[in-house]
Amino acid sequence: MSELLRVEQLVAGYGDAQVLHRIDLSLAEGRSLALLGRNGAGKTTLLNTLVGVTTHHAGRIHLGTDEITRLRPEQRAARGIGWVPQERNIFASLTVEENLTAAARPGRWDLSAVYQMFPRLQERRRNLGNQLSGGEQQMLAVGRALMLNPRLLLLDEPLEGLAPIIVDELLAALRRIVTGEGLSAIIVEQKARKILPLTDEAIVLNRGMTALHAASDSLLSRPAELDALLAV
Repeated sequence: MSELLRVEQLVAGYGDAQVLHRIDLSLAEGRSLALLGRNGAGKTTLLNTLVGVTTHHAGRIHLGTDEITRLRPEQRAARGIGWVPQERNIFASLTVEENLTAAARPGRWDLSAVYQMFPRLQERRRNLGNQLSGGEQQMLAVGRALMLNPRLLLLDEPLEGLAPIIVDELLAALRRIVTGEGLSAIIVEQKARKILPLTDEAIVLNRGMTALHAASDSLLSRPAELDALLAV
């Protein structure tokens, strides 16, 4: 498998504050990564840095053969980075269908494919964004990112604050996206035991540095170590 993402000695944060310290990371095409750690460990900052919305202090980021370290967020999106932020950031005054098509790009993921993945969205395609439940808004945020037809999908706490039945629906969809469709993904999630079965690899961050990089199934088989790393 060819390398899709390479991060070298990355130092980044917000303004003068450095949150990430010399992060190295590599992800192959078709592979998925769980990004774990305690609150404040730097997980969201790492995703935000890949998207391009933090302050870069040092290091380099490559997506495929392109160096994207200095590119603006919209330029990174054009090269294939799809992002589902914690805040979802859906357009409240647009319909579901308008949200999905606003920035769509041609490719495997079109309206039909997203509606097949999330039938609830098809049922509510004429509803405004602010008329959806939290779970439906999360589905919409994932669907909208897929409509960009990204090479790499970044998801920041996709299960946060959702009812158990919606969590199960989203997990099934994510499994199909990363396992069935083979879309490369990095998933930040507090519920480690929910997300590790979906991913190939896992990185645990601590104070902005890599504390552990292991195969997901290997980390799942060491629950005491996992709990200690995450302070559970």
